[in-house]
Amino acid sequence: MRKFHRKKGARRSFLKNLANNLISKEKITTTVPRAKEIRPIVERMVSVAKKQQLANLRLLISRLSNKKMAQKLFYEIAPRYKERSGGYLRIVKLGRFRKRDGAATARIEFI
Repeated sequence: MRKFHRKKGARRSFLKNLANNLISKEKITTTVPRAKEIRPIVERMVSVAKKQQLANLRLLISRLSNKKMAQKLFYEIAPRYKERSGGYLRIVKLGRFRKRDGAATARIEFI
């Protein structure tokens, strides 16, 4: 697990916000390590949402701390992958680097 120079609570909040942004926009550009860290988290959430049970919706609301994003994932995104058994996200390395620190960037998006 990458720590991103943050303490536990700040790191959890950071990853939760990244997940919320990815779900709301369905495609974000970020650094490669951030994309690699967020991918399994969101893929697990999609797998939970695919089961379409009220308990799973409540679980997503608690994990995302954003009711709108949980509902979007549950009602709009998860039904698209009903027949798919995994691999809901794609990471594409852009070959570009951020100006301020030279970090490699990547796009993470739903397939």
